[in-house]
Amino acid sequence: MTETLLHTALASLHHELGARMVPFAGYSMPVQYPAGVLKELLHTREKAGLFDVSHMGQLRLWGPDAAAALETLAPVDLVDLPVGQQRYAFFTNTTGGILDDLMITNAGDHLFVVINAACKTQDIAHLRTHIGERCRIEVLAEHALLALQGPAAATVLARLVPTADFAGWSFMTARTLLLAGVECCVTRSGYTGEDGFEISIPNSHAEQLARALLAEPEVAPVGLGARDSLRLEAGLCLYGHDIDTGTSPVEAGLLWAISKSRRVGGIREGGFPGEDRILAEIVQGTSRKRTGLVGLERTPVREGTEITNLAGEVIGKVTSGGFAPSRNGVVAMAYLPAEYTADSAEVLALVRGKPVRMQVCKMPFVPQRYYRGV
Repeated sequence: MTETLLHTALASLHHELGARMVPFAGYSMPVQYPAGVLKELLHTREKAGLFDVSHMGQLRLWGPDAAAALETLAPVDLVDLPVGQQRYAFFTNTTGGILDDLMITNAGDHLFVVINAACKTQDIAHLRTHIGERCRIEVLAEHALLALQGPAAATVLARLVPTADFAGWSFMTARTLLLAGVECCVTRSGYTGEDGFEISIPNSHAEQLARALLAEPEVAPVGLGARDSLRLEAGLCLYGHDIDTGTSPVEAGLLWAISKSRRVGGIREGGFPGEDRILAEIVQGTSRKRTGLVGLERTPVREGTEITNLAGEVIGKVTSGGFAPSRNGVVAMAYLPAEYTADSAEVLALVRGKPVRMQVCKMPFVPQRYYRGV
């Protein structure tokens, strides 16, 4: 049976720009444009790339109890999150695994939440089931989400909003800007490791804004292929690959995202699903860890590739991997036993039965360049 795909508000523009469209999370999405994945990635690192990420879910949580309610589902501090601040978070399940990772912004009179495309239906149901009586959950089905990423992103956006103070606008904060004649929620964030912005805008104005951004000389359209490589180079997890319902935040190296107030000894210690496992792992450690690997050979190493020790014993499996143009080499992420995760330790990847030498490397593979203020 043929799958009926959804389309974003920029579908016509993607076709006009010559995008190669593929099914992704129930949507027809641009995987690349005529320039190709390599050039799109390098352009984002050097100038600015424009991504359509409208397949992501966008929600507003209304009500005075919204932050406290959402805290019962995620191990982060939201009650004390200042207005205009954004926080990376994740929903946990009763066994300490990750249901989804998400971004939460205190927009003043509501919380603005962005969830993964493939998890939208389950996340909305999860929220309604567990906290639907404590806050009003609004699904922004008629909003697009554009990501402008790269070192020139602020310069470009400043031309469209010359009155805004971009020098005083730091990473993981939000503002309301007038773009394409409409108020937009704009966060200084993204998933490429570069400075940049994510812009929530009504569908009816999305194409006008996209065309205005693409008219700037620094901006080029970039597809999901380059986006995936950019986030891998930046050492960032992709849900369903590097993190899932069986992976704990501690195993995944996401302890930094668990607020101190919710950790062992914190003022609101625990109070989230799976807290027994997660709090125990914070104290005792874990038997395996998400680990960065760099190839000592040029052979590509893809997701699903088995990792062995030098004696040939299987010790793990690659969760994300590929060629990293910014490093001109192969990189991967895998879950390995703790005893194999020392920096520069050598392991083998079994590619079509052939052992390929790899070395443990600290992540990110490419330095992150988020703007943290002057």
